[in-house]
Amino acid sequence: MTIPNNAERPSSHLNKQVFLPASGTIVALLLFALLAPNAADTLFQHVQGVIVTNGSWFYVLTVTIIVITVLYLGLSRYGEIRLGPDHAQPDYSLLTWLSMLFAAGMGIGLMFFGVAEPLMHFLAPPTAPPETILAVKEAMRTTFFHWGFHAWSIYAVVALVLAYFSFRHQLPLTLRSALYPIIGDRIYGWAGHAVDIFAVTSTIFGVATSLGIGAAQINAGLAYMTDIEVNTANQVWMMAAVTLLAVVSVSTGLDKGIRRLSELNMILAVALLAFILLLGPTVFLLQAYLQNTGAYLSDIVRNTFNLFAYEKTDWIGGWTIFYWGWWLAWAPFVGLFIARISRGRTIREFVIGVLLVPTAFTLFWMTVFGNGAIDLVFAQGESTLADLVNEDASIALFAFLEYFPFANILSVVAICMVVVFFVTSCDSGAMVVDMLCSHGENNTPLWQRIYWAVGVGLVASVLLYAGGLNALQTMTIAAALPFAIVLILAIFGLVRALRVDGFKRDSLKYNVSQTQPSQREDDWRERLHTIVAFPNRDKVDTFIKHVVETAFNTVADEFKKNQLEVEIHHRDKGMTFVVKHGDEQDFEYSVYRRRHIQPEYANAELLSDEDDDANDSVYFRAEVHLREGGQDYDIMGWSRNGVINDIIDQYQKHQHFLHLLR
Repeated sequence: MTIPNNAERPSSHLNKQVFLPASGTIVALLLFALLAPNAADTLFQHVQGVIVTNGSWFYVLTVTIIVITVLYLGLSRYGEIRLGPDHAQPDYSLLTWLSMLFAAGMGIGLMFFGVAEPLMHFLAPPTAPPETILAVKEAMRTTFFHWGFHAWSIYAVVALVLAYFSFRHQLPLTLRSALYPIIGDRIYGWAGHAVDIFAVTSTIFGVATSLGIGAAQINAGLAYMTDIEVNTANQVWMMAAVTLLAVVSVSTGLDKGIRRLSELNMILAVALLAFILLLGPTVFLLQAYLQNTGAYLSDIVRNTFNLFAYEKTDWIGGWTIFYWGWWLAWAPFVGLFIARISRGRTIREFVIGVLLVPTAFTLFWMTVFGNGAIDLVFAQGESTLADLVNEDASIALFAFLEYFPFANILSVVAICMVVVFFVTSCDSGAMVVDMLCSHGENNTPLWQRIYWAVGVGLVASVLLYAGGLNALQTMTIAAALPFAIVLILAIFGLVRALRVDGFKRDSLKYNVSQTQPSQREDDWRERLHTIVAFPNRDKVDTFIKHVVETAFNTVADEFKKNQLEVEIHHRDKGMTFVVKHGDEQDFEYSVYRRRHIQPEYANAELLSDEDDDANDSVYFRAEVHLREGGQDYDIMGWSRNGVINDIIDQYQKHQHFLHLLR
């Protein structure tokens, strides 16, 4: 497989070939669901029924391949590869990163289904007798299965594909880049536009249906606490208010709006979880969490492949296949968002962060709220809670909180959490769609972000008012089928690209030598002085201008004598030496000035008096960068011949890399 030498990044922010058709498609589907909601619901229900009957095996197989792929990449040698250049560092701290991906990935779902789903499985389990000990165990195993590794693996693999090709190989951060291993540069043509149009449409309707669920839960919570009626008009007004908050958030950007809201909601979620855990049957819940986890892990293979082929039932279509389709339908949105915030992490860090940590927290949440609710019904005889959940799942959380002290305060906190999750889903969805319509760029005009934030709220409100929300939710699930096919191909391309990257890393270990030969007997004294003196900016710039540039020109002349095309580029902070290899990957060797903090043992007197950076305790290095990123070694003070020999060493490794590929 060939990785692109140079990405073709369009200069215009707005990609009209995606923006206009996507907007038109959304309006057309919206009018269909608005003018003929019953016909739309019937059509999409029929399509979903056909998929469940004939394609459920493909959904199960796809999700299985995804889980195996993500675990393999995290545990294999490819786990050391960074989502970005080799020298890249994460853009966000671990807690901020986890908060943002959790808020986008599962927030509203946990608030809505945390109490409702385990109780519903307990009352109507797939195989066990209802409302028995066996039903309790099966309810929690089933809930864990639907909200565990499989769900987060789907998000993770989409994010991995996009982050890898965008940050490491400079392709656009849009869904089209997932197809690069398959169709190459044609991603910049109609095929790429079609994929991004599909992603925009599915994201808008996926987020809109989620917002409909959120509005129903907010309305139900307020009605449970006050005299506010549960009706469509109130939900539309609530949606309008939340959309306004989302517009404010999206206007402030990712680092302020979404980041701050995600951190706030993570704090509220942990506080609410801790409160319920401490005031509920604490020891029982901790025991249940460990036992549920053990049962989930021990049955994961059997449950993964269980299609009820011998016990014909509608249960799997209404639950498991529905969930797999739902996670797949949400994957373009959540995956692209996770990719956007994951630059600089290694694949192993990414897999642990996206797969293991959120799964552990999600399953603990389901245990505390789900097992807690089942315990109230099964052990304490509170059948009223079960009746309320059967009648209206949206009030499950608030009905459950009534059994705890400070119930009104807890309900207010829960409503605030739903609102914030609502806002973060809306503004992160708007940000993702804006990127899809802007060649993957995030620094876009404000009107574009506001356009999509308002659009999401408008679509959700219109569908909610017209009764077409169920039809579009069903359509979203059905749309997961073609995306699943594309995703399988993208996974194949990712593994091939990582194999190439693995060869490159192997080649860098081949005949490694970063020691330069001396020209004079006292050269080593010059190098030692340079190392301990912590040179300033001017000294490094002078070294690059005179020594490195001379070495580049000398080597370039020799390459040209061997009929090879060479380019030398002057950069803002250094220089780049490029040897063209036609269809094969070009060789790039750069030297950049990099700023670093002085160690405490540094002798400040060794810094020159004219050094303006002395007071800031910084120094500079002349660091070597290859196409994969910084190699973390300094050539400052090397002789011209030393630099020349290092270029030749790295070129020899590159030739070995090309040999491994052939």
